Amino acid sequence: MNNTTAEKCLNAYILTFNCARNLIPTDRFAAHLFDVLPPDTATAPEILVLSLQEVAPIYYAFLGGSYLVPYLSAFRQAVGIATRNRWPRDGGWGYVNVVTHHCGLTALMVFVRGDVVGNVSWTDTAEVGVGLQDMGNKGAVGVRLGYAHGDNETTELTFVAAHIAPMEHAYERRNQDWRRIVERLVFTKSGDNGDAEGEQEDTAHLLQPNRRSVESGIFSPRSHLFFAGDLNYRTSDVPPTPEDHAQYPQPHASLSDASHHSKLFQNDQLTRELRAKRTLHGLSEAPITFPPTYKYSEEAQKAALLGEQAQDGPGDTWKWATRRWPSWCDRILYLEYPPWMTAATKNGVKSAIQVQGYDALPLFPTSDHRAVALAVTVPLRAIASPPSQISDIDDARLHPPFPIDPSWRARRESARAKELVVGGLAYLALTWEGNGILLATVAGIFGGWIVLRSLLQGEVSGGLEI
Repeated sequence: MNNTTAEKCLNAYILTFNCARNLIPTDRFAAHLFDVLPPDTATAPEILVLSLQEVAPIYYAFLGGSYLVPYLSAFRQAVGIATRNRWPRDGGWGYVNVVTHHCGLTALMVFVRGDVVGNVSWTDTAEVGVGLQDMGNKGAVGVRLGYAHGDNETTELTFVAAHIAPMEHAYERRNQDWRRIVERLVFTKSGDNGDAEGEQEDTAHLLQPNRRSVESGIFSPRSHLFFAGDLNYRTSDVPPTPEDHAQYPQPHASLSDASHHSKLFQNDQLTRELRAKRTLHGLSEAPITFPPTYKYSEEAQKAALLGEQAQDGPGDTWKWATRRWPSWCDRILYLEYPPWMTAATKNGVKSAIQVQGYDALPLFPTSDHRAVALAVTVPLRAIASPPSQISDIDDARLHPPFPIDPSWRARRESARAKELVVGGLAYLALTWEGNGILLATVAGIFGGWIVLRSLLQGEVSGGLEI
């Protein structure tokens, strides 16, 4: 993925990672951030997107604002370190974090390379909770942006970070969560919802005024779509038994071996549900050649901390948690160019998403998931309106699988109020600083009661003396 076609194409690098509610090891994360790029990549991709799940403990994530700053800042630092190390002679332009948005425990960070950040002409954000009572313990966050190029042309790109229902048996609930995301992840003009938690980078001066004035869902007739997250689809509909553990994949297994991970992938729920058109309608995925990304054991995480975690070589081992089937929970899918664009060419180049890499990163010691990254090249050619003679074609951009829920805004506002209550109570009960506030409050109330009682007793005594 070099810059020989920079004037015609946009390079994007999308990474999804379940952080397990822990701060990332910044230097280690930076050392592997760009592992999935082709080795001969001469220049950093124009756009870098981080889809993050369980980004912080629930009390910090639900409260938001300054409570999230350490967790999000660690990623910004890692991006800076990784960029300087990989491309030390690129003039110091680095990346600019143009959008950071979150919904509960799910966050989305969009970075644009400093020398082209001016091409971002507008941004929109959206969020939806699909967890308990519509809260953001599970949910999705979206960012849509316009990337200007050429003679007044703009390419629209939509990025969605998602985290949906867990457990082997809950594949139908995951399908339902996808439906709720399509129905209630709604984009509006920037500034309508604001950035209530205040974690947004102060980059408004870099962007031109937003041009959008209508609501739209994740499918838009003129937008590309990349959907990344911990989608939680498993490789079995039931939990494993002790006898199943012998089938868990290992890196030393040959392709013909029953314990090779490709055999387990044949049971992948997401592949099955996609083929049946019960979820992620219209989206495509690059071939998966990497091992399962979940669930690694505590022993594996300790090994990663010591630098002993397997790098997928034949002499290594994958240490799996025994109570879950190893599965490809962490996925990145995308919407192909629409049919009316794939046959068209510009300067002899076919309009198509080109996958440059799709792979898992090594295990980090802070999570039982491996991060997954997708490197793609997107032709810089705006998606045109379909010709009238094929306007009825079965394409998700034109015919989303589910309509927008008219109550989406009220549902989100109600859920956000619940998040603040739950986050506040959890903060007081589960953190040292919250315990201190609670103790000080109780002490203050008790002290006030002592003083008030003394005053009242004094008044009574004084009245008797009179």
